[in-house]
Amino acid sequence: MKKPLAALLLALAGVPLAWADGLQSLAQFLQNARSGSAAFTQTVTAPPRAGEVAAPKVSSGHFAFERPGRFSFVYDKPFAQSIIADGRTLWLYDEDLNQVTERAQDQALGATPAALLATAPDMAALRAEFTLDNAPDADGLHWVLATPKAADGQIRNVRVGFAGQQLAALDIEDSFGQHSLIRFEGLQTNNPLPAATFRFTPPAGADVLRQ
Repeated sequence: MKKPLAALLLALAGVPLAWADGLQSLAQFLQNARSGSAAFTQTVTAPPRAGEVAAPKVSSGHFAFERPGRFSFVYDKPFAQSIIADGRTLWLYDEDLNQVTERAQDQALGATPAALLATAPDMAALRAEFTLDNAPDADGLHWVLATPKAADGQIRNVRVGFAGQQLAALDIEDSFGQHSLIRFEGLQTNNPLPAATFRFTPPAGADVLRQ
């Protein structure tokens, strides 16, 4: 619970919509949002244990994406961490530990929020990995429930929330019942992004783990 990494792989932006239906919003998002950037706040809540409820863990940072398959998800507070995908390699960097994990991107993403929003080209591709359904409106948002078809993954389900014309939130439940709610602020789509946004070079002296 100290530091959020792993299953919290990124998300993206939103697009103008003329209706209030989560699945239609998601389809238009996949079709029209080719790049994007935003600030985010993430709240991680663990399931109660022995009648005790742990305090939520709150972190914040910024993210960017560019199709196909490139994204940068950077935590600024309370710990400096980065999740960066350059199209071939997925990098996880923990600044406090000066530790880098390097993984082949096509093997690492699978049925994750990153594949759900940053990699899949259309709804047909998503439906190959997820069961997709409209979920009840909540917190002023329209939601899509995405449930991975593979039963052995780390993610139990992902809810994708849309507010009017843009993607607003991800609510990720992992296989242990932990929830990670990510809300986006200042979302911009189809904006030009520097190529360096999606580059990562392990810092000098960092411990690099290859998986």
